[in-house]
Amino acid sequence: MALDDIKTRIAQAEAAAGRAPGATTLIAVSKVQPNERVQAVLDLGHRCFGENRVQEAQGKWPAFMEHYDSIDLHLIGPLQTNKARQAVELFGTIHTLDRPKLANTLARLAQERGDCPDLFIQVNTGEEPQKAGVLPADADAFVAEARALDLPVRGLMCIPPVDEEPALHFALLAKIAARNGLDGLSMGMSSDFETAIALGATHVRVGSAIFGDRTPG
Repeated sequence: MALDDIKTRIAQAEAAAGRAPGATTLIAVSKVQPNERVQAVLDLGHRCFGENRVQEAQGKWPAFMEHYDSIDLHLIGPLQTNKARQAVELFGTIHTLDRPKLANTLARLAQERGDCPDLFIQVNTGEEPQKAGVLPADADAFVAEARALDLPVRGLMCIPPVDEEPALHFALLAKIAARNGLDGLSMGMSSDFETAIALGATHVRVGSAIFGDRTPG
């Protein structure tokens, strides 16, 4: 089964990097996957999943949560401010905090609710104009701003440019996290998660290597 293969490769990458077994959380990226594929992975005992869109997750996960315990849902796609309330109600972790307006909205919701999902700040390590995320030069200030709002910032996230060596971006993200005292590094996908683990990833986001190619409806 593909899931077992990925878990084996993660364990091997951790060992090769001298990291503790289980140091890396595998987020199975279930976006645009049919429910039967998701259920097959759930039936194998995996409980940590990633979705890109709040609306899609709302249509998929409540039913699964009625039948499976301990589902850990991560939002790994851009979050519109007007979807923030739905996101904090559904997701345990949000990986895409990327602007002050969203930070302020999440802080207000946290005050209302008395809790908040764990948060990762998305850093646009490639400084790509079409991609979300704070610029590397602005990351320290934004981390401080989010902390001043009492937000639970656990780490940083990046998506390297497709045509560049990902290791350079993973190393940059790790450097920014270290100087801000952050342990969480959400980086690495199906094609490069072993490289990410070697450079300290605590969360890898693997979709097609587990589920097969996406099948948008």
